[in-house]
Amino acid sequence: MKMPGHSEFLIADWRVAPAQGVLTRGHEVVRLEPKAMDVLVYLASRPGEVVTREELERDVWRGALVGYDAVTNTVIKLRKALQDDARKPRFLATIPKKGYQLIASITDPEDAGAPGSLANGVPETLPRPWRRWPAWSAGRTGTFIAALAVIVVLGLMSLWIVDRNHGGEPPSIVVLPFENLSADAMQDYLADGITEDIITDLSKLSKILVIASSTSSTFKGKRVPSKQIGTDLNVQYVLRGSIQRLGDKVRVTAQLFDTNTGITTWAQRYDRTVAQVFAVQDEVTRSIVEALAVKITNQEESLLAQRATNDLRAYDYFQEGQRLFNFSTREYSEQAREAYRKAIELDPGYGRAYGAIAVTLAFDYRRGWTDTPNETLDRGLELAKKAVALDHGSPQIYFALGFVHLARKEFVDAEKAAARSLEIAPNYADGYGLLALISNSIGQPRRAVALVTKGMRLNPYFTWQYLYVLGTAYYMLGDYDAAITTLEEAQSRNENVVQTKQLLAASYVNAGRQDDAEWVVDRLRILSPTATLTEIERHLPIERPEQMRALLDDLRKAGLPE
Repeated sequence: MKMPGHSEFLIADWRVAPAQGVLTRGHEVVRLEPKAMDVLVYLASRPGEVVTREELERDVWRGALVGYDAVTNTVIKLRKALQDDARKPRFLATIPKKGYQLIASITDPEDAGAPGSLANGVPETLPRPWRRWPAWSAGRTGTFIAALAVIVVLGLMSLWIVDRNHGGEPPSIVVLPFENLSADAMQDYLADGITEDIITDLSKLSKILVIASSTSSTFKGKRVPSKQIGTDLNVQYVLRGSIQRLGDKVRVTAQLFDTNTGITTWAQRYDRTVAQVFAVQDEVTRSIVEALAVKITNQEESLLAQRATNDLRAYDYFQEGQRLFNFSTREYSEQAREAYRKAIELDPGYGRAYGAIAVTLAFDYRRGWTDTPNETLDRGLELAKKAVALDHGSPQIYFALGFVHLARKEFVDAEKAAARSLEIAPNYADGYGLLALISNSIGQPRRAVALVTKGMRLNPYFTWQYLYVLGTAYYMLGDYDAAITTLEEAQSRNENVVQTKQLLAASYVNAGRQDDAEWVVDRLRILSPTATLTEIERHLPIERPEQMRALLDDLRKAGLPE
């Protein structure tokens, strides 16, 4: 069996999907907080061993200072999820004065005859989970990744232009996570980076429909047939790849499959050294473009040629920051900022790193993680503007600028920035999500529904953010039953989001479900004891006073204090 990590595995009769953050057993589905999943995966990598509290703090909490109860509470959550009994454990035993021991059997799903896709064991009505931010982890050869992305993108375009018959529809593709064939497991970060860069570059091309990386990442470590993926995601092509690195030698393979036939329609292997990559990129790019009858706009050619950084170590720190920020806690947000700062120290012109810090600051403001809210937002705007000045070609930078403007309730500027992210990358799913969020904020819920639906098409395994935006739009339209259904689904994907509970309580009030509204407010107050109507009015970006008053009145009826 492979070491548990990103791949799925079985603990007794529970199927564990780390990438999705869920446990499944038949039709039972249990979602784990990221830290609880990290602990479970770590224990599963050492089955039968006694793992000390110190080891968990060192390897799972990465040496961060945490309270004594942090490990204990996480273990309690794991036992509850696994339906285990601490007195008569079947899964996780506490060894007094020593630590914890995973006593259940660990098996590979294939060895156990389990289906190859998590979706096969989940009711069709259950929403599929995804990650809010792309899981770019630390890699050591960022320049190579960037160049390879252009090579593969242009190679794919050659195939589509020469051999396709789509009845006027743009070809659609999902780029699956590249497989790491290296002996070093740390090269998983390199494989993830290749995948993300290819998706980002493809997203900049208006004549191709590209599935978002958040959805693509859910297939990591799975062996799902191309035909099945084509059906599940409604795409015509699947790109698979692998990477193997020894020293400065790198071998990358890429294969494009037609999902209708399952047949490989294009394949290429690249044997290179990192030092040769830029020369190879120029040579291959010229050769492919000259051989194709492809009409790429001047803007698209310019965007494909732009690289975020040429400093490998800076790229490494940036990917580490992205990985840390995915954990969505105050502690990890601070650690992510530190990684981004190190990237900037190495490359002061690294625009995406400035934009990434701006996003973390805006999130800190929205979640009440700062003691100086005004200064935090001012610094976020300063960094976002600097990012744009340094890099005009990254949609993520304009997302950062738009998100900060929205937190500052600067709605016109927020909308302009979000729209610009989509001008750069017409397939940028998060750009549609942000523009939909802004549309709700300025009182245009019907437009928000259309925009977020477009984002969902590009990101079929959408997470709670998309559902929150959609549910908010339904609430504003007065369709409270639809709002409740959508917001309940959003809540099931992340129980710790205060904003979802706010809109859900308001929707319950309007649907005449007062008991449910009061119960949700109680849960909200447990998550955020300082939550009040005054705080919501201060932080929630709603432009029209009458809409803010209506929401506050509903929450007042639900029992939220002034």
